[in-house]
Amino acid sequence: MNRTARTHTNKRSTRSRMAGRGRPAASGGEFALPVTVTPALPPAEDFAQLDMPERLLTTLAAEGVTAPFPIQAATLPNSLAGRDVLGRGRTGSGKTLAFGLALLARTAGQRAEPRQPLALVLVPTRELAQQVTDALTPYARALRLRLATVVGGLSIGRQAGALRSGAEVVVATPGRLKDLIDRGDCR
Repeated sequence: MNRTARTHTNKRSTRSRMAGRGRPAASGGEFALPVTVTPALPPAEDFAQLDMPERLLTTLAAEGVTAPFPIQAATLPNSLAGRDVLGRGRTGSGKTLAFGLALLARTAGQRAEPRQPLALVLVPTRELAQQVTDALTPYARALRLRLATVVGGLSIGRQAGALRSGAEVVVATPGRLKDLIDRGDCR
């Protein structure tokens, strides 16, 4: 190993050892915390307090979801009111229903035109797309909303057909969504 290679390797090793330790937080840019312009609405203590369709409340009870998880209690009042929200949590903390219930409630009663979904959930992987679809399906059905999942590795023709038939909500991975847009199957 020559001297240059050893120096380069040592710098890289030092960087990985230092990652996350002893470094100050980013001062701005994409990692800066958002500035809150409007104070958040108070958290909901139960789903009945929220302005959601009765069929959604009935389905929550039927699915055994009796009280909102903390992330749902904090975000649903704001997202149902049309406000932007930012939330994060661990696996199993209720994030999918935190955004999904508001998305479905705000879409309820509307019909999508062919190739023109009303709502989009963009996820990074096919597996996460399937998890989101599985979690939202009973609630979408209760509201008579059509849900389409568009991901790579599955038949693009079938997915294009679902969009041509009209789907109010699309759960998609970026690559497959771009393919469908490029083909004219989604706008």
